[in-house]
Amino acid sequence: MSSVSGLDKRLQEILTRPEFLEMRGVAKEVPIFIQTYSSADDDQLRLVVRGVEQHLRKQGLRVKHVDLFELVLQLLEAKGYLDVLLQEEATWSKSDLFDTLQNVAEPTSALVPKLMEALDDAQISLITGSGRIYPFLRTHTILEALQPAMVRHPVVIFFPGEYSQDADGGSYLRLFGTSTASKIENPHYRATNLDYFDIKSS
Repeated sequence: MSSVSGLDKRLQEILTRPEFLEMRGVAKEVPIFIQTYSSADDDQLRLVVRGVEQHLRKQGLRVKHVDLFELVLQLLEAKGYLDVLLQEEATWSKSDLFDTLQNVAEPTSALVPKLMEALDDAQISLITGSGRIYPFLRTHTILEALQPAMVRHPVVIFFPGEYSQDADGGSYLRLFGTSTASKIENPHYRATNLDYFDIKSS
């Protein structure tokens, strides 16, 4: 069965709730929510997100949908690198290409400020493209760059892999179901896993 089967209805139920939109119970934690799915269902996931976005808009909500890969392309274009990369990519070494992409889209100084600018004036934001920016950018480094004061409305990040937390509070993201997991080192960061969000009792 597809990992996104029934996900559209579930998200429509959760994301339109007043307590979710008003971030009740979040306290001092960053109101970031992670929705995992299988990378094999990436095309279906895009359709689900598009449908959820349309549903939320019909409910009168201000929704922002940002694809991280598209955001990186905007940064490259703004710094004059995009045309050069498109024309000369075949002549660049992998390490030079990797370093250029990492430097231009560095999370703290470039990508996160651009992301927060894109999410301005929203009631809820949907973020896709985590798999498309790998390996030169990793989701956990973006999350670590986010500060609690930056995020003032619920943000849902769609992640093609697994998200888990240890008993000691450590958070881990495992992209594409690989055996290695990236630990989120920011002690202020505790995202809610929407896979375990209880619709009935919440």
